[in-house]
Formats: sequence, C-alpha cells, structure tokens
Amino acid sequence: MSDRLKVLSSVCALDCPDTCALHITVDGDRVVDLAGDPDHPITRGFACVKTARYPERQEQSDRLLHPMRRVGRKGEGRFERVSWEVALDAIADRVRETLATDGPQSILPYHYAGTMGVIQGDSPRAFFRALGALELDQTICATTGGAGWEANYGPNKLSPDPEDVVHARTIILWGINALRSNSHLAPILKEARKLGARLLHIDPYRNETSRFCDDHWQIRVGTDAALALAIGGEILRRSWHDREYVDRYALGIDEYTNACSEWPLERAATYCDVPLLELERLVHDMASRPPCFIKVGYGLTRNEGGGNAMRAITLLPALLGSWKQQGGGASLSTSGAFQLHRDRITGKHLGSRSSRHVNMNLLGKELDPETSTIRGLFVFNSNPAAVAPDSSAVRKGLMREDLFTVVLEHFQTDTADYADYLLPATTFLEHPDVYTAYGHYYLQYAEPVVPARGLAKPNRWVFQEIARRLGLTDPCLYWDTDELIAEMLRSPNPWLQGITPERLKTEKSIKLKLPEPLLPYAQGSHYEDGKIRFSPPPQQLKFEEQPNDEFPLRLISPPGAVVVNTTMGNVPSILKMAGGEPTVLIHPDDAKKYGLKDSERASIASAQGTIQRKVTVTDETRPGVVIAVGQWWPKLAPDRKSLNDLTSQRLTDLGGGSMFGNAVVRIAPASQA
Repeated sequence: MSDRLKVLSSVCALDCPDTCALHITVDGDRVVDLAGDPDHPITRGFACVKTARYPERQEQSDRLLHPMRRVGRKGEGRFERVSWEVALDAIADRVRETLATDGPQSILPYHYAGTMGVIQGDSPRAFFRALGALELDQTICATTGGAGWEANYGPNKLSPDPEDVVHARTIILWGINALRSNSHLAPILKEARKLGARLLHIDPYRNETSRFCDDHWQIRVGTDAALALAIGGEILRRSWHDREYVDRYALGIDEYTNACSEWPLERAATYCDVPLLELERLVHDMASRPPCFIKVGYGLTRNEGGGNAMRAITLLPALLGSWKQQGGGASLSTSGAFQLHRDRITGKHLGSRSSRHVNMNLLGKELDPETSTIRGLFVFNSNPAAVAPDSSAVRKGLMREDLFTVVLEHFQTDTADYADYLLPATTFLEHPDVYTAYGHYYLQYAEPVVPARGLAKPNRWVFQEIARRLGLTDPCLYWDTDELIAEMLRSPNPWLQGITPERLKTEKSIKLKLPEPLLPYAQGSHYEDGKIRFSPPPQQLKFEEQPNDEFPLRLISPPGAVVVNTTMGNVPSILKMAGGEPTVLIHPDDAKKYGLKDSERASIASAQGTIQRKVTVTDETRPGVVIAVGQWWPKLAPDRKSLNDLTSQRLTDLGGGSMFGNAVVRIAPASQA
C-alpha cells in the first residue's frame, strides 16, 4: 500500500438493517475504496453491491459543492451560486416573515432515512420544534410493520440476536429478499443450514433469496394474513402449541382461535396459491423441528391489510413458545434495544401538544394548491418528488410560487429542481455521527474520513446557523458532537451500561450489554401486564382496491438487485448494472395476453397516472402481478416520471403507512398508448 493511502473506519449510513462497519481507503482527500470490516461479527468483511460503489458516488463530478438560489421557474432546475451568508440570511428572513404572517404551523420539515445517523438524521427536529412548526409523522416505510408488531408485543421492538439464528432449525423468510435487503444475514443462514436448518422463502417475487432457500412459495399478493392464520389454526387444532406459555402469556386466545378457524389449510392453500402438502409439512416442521425462526419484511405490509398480516405472522412464535428457545422467534427490527436518550436532542421538550401532525404519505394533499396552508417546506434526507405517493400531486404542490422550499442535498435530485435555495450537504464520510441498527445489536460511531467536498455542510450546522439568525436560544440547538453523544448515553437503559462517550469514540462499534442468551419475549410482552395480544385477532382483510376490467393487474415494488431507492439513484456504475433504465417484470402469460415483448417499453396506467417502463418477461413474477424493481430518479427514467405516479395517498390498516404494494394497473405496448 502506498504511503499516501490510509484505511479508516466508518459506518454505512444507508437505510438497511445491517448498518455495516466499514473500512474506507483514502488517498489524500479522496475516497478510493470501501470494504466491510472483517472483524465485525455482522459485517464479516463484505459490503453490499450498492455500498461498495459509494466511493464513486462520493467523488462524482456533479456533487453539489456550494449554496445556490433559484433563478428559473419552479421545477426547471436553474440556479445561481451564492455564498452561505447570503443563503442563510435569506432563508432566515423568509422564515421570520412566514412566522409573522402565517404562523409556525405553516412550516413543514420533510425528511426520512437519507442518513441513519442520529446526529444528522434526528437532531434537526429540535430546530423545527423550537419554531413551533408542523410535526412530520415518518410513516412512509416502517410504521405499518411496527404498529403490527407492537400491537402484539408492546413497545420497543426486539428480535433474537441474529448471531443466535444459527441455532434455528426451521427458518422462514417471509416477504423479504434477504440477500438484497439484509444481506449480512445470509452467512448466518448458511451456517444454520450446515447445522440442519431448512429454509423456506414466502414471497410473490421469485428472486435471489428464493433460489438461496430450500423451498419457495410464490404466494398471492396480499394474502399473508390468511396463510398465517391457517398455520396458527392447525397448530392449535393439533395441540402443537406450547400450552404452558400460551396459558401464561396469551391474552384473547379464544378469539384468535375463532379467527383461525375460518382458514383451514385447504382453504388457505387455494386462496394464497401455495401447495397444500407442503403447507401441511411446514406446520409439522415448525412444531417438531425447533427452534422456529421467522424473518419478516416490511414490504408485505405496504397494502390495505399489511398491519394485520404482520400481526398474524408474528403471533406464530408465541403459539409455539419459540421465544423461549435460543435463535427462535421472529425478527422485524432490533431498534427497541438501543433506547438512547433522544428527547432533548430532538427537542421533544420544545414541541407543543397543539402542533398539527402531517402524515408524510399525504404530502400531495398537504401541498395542494387550492387548500394548502403550508408556506415553508424544508427537505433533507429525502427526495419526495420521487418517493412520496401520488407523485403528480406532489409535483403540483412543489410548483407553487407561494411555497418557499429549501432542500439540503448531495446532488440535484428531482426534488432539488423545485428548491428556492439548494444547499450542499455532507455525506456520511464527511461528518461524525452515531448509529443504532434495526438488524443487529451494535451501537456504532464514525468520524469523518475526508474533508467535506467544496462548501458542503452537515445538516445540523445548517439548522444551527438559521437558529442563530432567528434568535433561538435553547442550548440543545447548539450542542457539539461530544455533548450530543453524552446526552444520548445519559439513558437508564441497562443494555447501554458501560458504554461511555470515550469508549464509543475509541472502539467505534460496541455490542449492547444483552442478556445471554437473548430471549426477548420468553417472559411475555412489553405491555405492563406481560400479555401478548392475540385479541382483537388479526384478520385477512378484503382489499377495496381489487384488480378489475379497467385495471386487471396488481403492481408491487420490491428492492431491485442494485437499485433500491433514490439515494444511489444517479451512480453511473449502478445504473449500468441495472440495465440503464427502470424495468418492470411481467409473467409470460400476461405478456402474451397484453401483447408485450421482452425489452420493449410498455405503458402502465393506474387511477393516479401513467408511466412508461421497459418490460422483462419472466416467471419470477406471478400471473396477474407486475413487479417494478427499485425506485429510480424520475428525471433518469425515459418518460421523466416516478413509479409513484401510479400509487395513491391511501393509508394502510395500521400505522398510517404507505400502500406502495397495493396499486392496480393496466399495461399495454407503449406504441399503443
């Protein structure tokens, strides 16, 4: 290795359960390589195909390097360079004016998981709470799954330690392409298989995980609750449940039993389109080959019945008593283990109970030109022009001249084109931050490994500077990194015991002080009474939005092999690997029926809008289902439209979540559109 090269530690900030510990190779001020930390028990020396290309993104020539002010029409994307002083003064003046004329409830922050760091991701909330601004409910991804889990088990979601999953013998990967969206679970699953585990993948999309597993059931979209209720009913009918555990910890088991009785195995096999004999075998294996472990994905919850499906699936380990067995149970998230002290960091003490909450999935309605009361919009860590439901409605709102929009970004995204001021943000390699995880139990810290490119600044710095100009005085707005870390660790959580700021900054990655073995629900739920809620029982809901003569196909949008969301959506090598443009998968039977040919473009329409995409004809999808893999930047699509031109602003059954897997569409050759 050259004397100029250094290998420095970091942590992946992308939205993924693995939260990888990284080794970054730098040459002077340039990032030249990225690899997984070989000594980290989860990362195990490899980075996923997306993060491995982050050095390319870091060094791209089109990085935003200085503040800019709009000079063209909204959406045109024309800007002129200004200084930070000019930009911040103008933003503060406009905020001051808006507060005076329309009040604080006319200002909305819009943000999500562009970085998973606590400092740059969460702490800006304190600024908006100090203003008295609208409260954003972050519902676009995980709230439906979380609401379903917590309806069963109470607050603070936990899972078995992933390192213990090697002990499981019956493993179900349900509604998750784990090899793409939780790839560091794969080596653990391989070890479990060597020790005798059998793996089943349940998903309407046949993908890498399907081929990795021993079996794959290509379930009918949206029928997961029925399948889980049928399994639960058969376990009870055969008295294969853990009677002692259920008697002690289950609340409402009789009502649950009645709900399951509506779904005998034969009915469920037909309704869900899964093989009956294999379903019978699975129920037997779940009971006779313990421990049973179910890894469930958030994707299956993004429809009308997603919360009920999550509830039905994740009650199965409680029936079996799997929570008492090392490596047994279910896994959605480990996030409830960390419980950092975030209240003052996020300005919870500054918030008002009277503040109106805005569901981020309803951004299109909230910005409606005819009815909106929002006059100021701050966007950071997100690209709503691409990712928010009903994109055409979102774009109409962003076009409003009376909407003052500030965007903090790395690149000129679709949302950035609508900004009045576009501010260059640092990447995770250029600022310090603290990282929890939702796929393991390591708390991590990362220092910057290179200086910020150009005049880029961290999110927190930007909001501190605006706060100073507005005369905001609460100390939490101005804490430095050391003060923030000290505040985070000032928590009564016993699992943080022994983790000091000094130790975290020195060791970089520290496992929480968990019980050994970790059996998170062996003694019931996190409700005060310790009872697991089987009642009201989950249901297989009948969807209101059904395929029909006008829109005969269901559309779902799981992660692609390399394009997952818009964060890496303009990296040339990733776009090349993904085929250069967004695609949809359609079954050969449907391709024949609707006159579609492989690699040609099709017009896809829903009640919300119409887009064009290239077609891949494959049996990796089911008949009647169109699969759009990954979310692309609209401006890089052939029609400059978002996949979310097709999705609605309707909300899920629990948690107010998005319904990205709910749309019904029609499809035809683009030449006929």
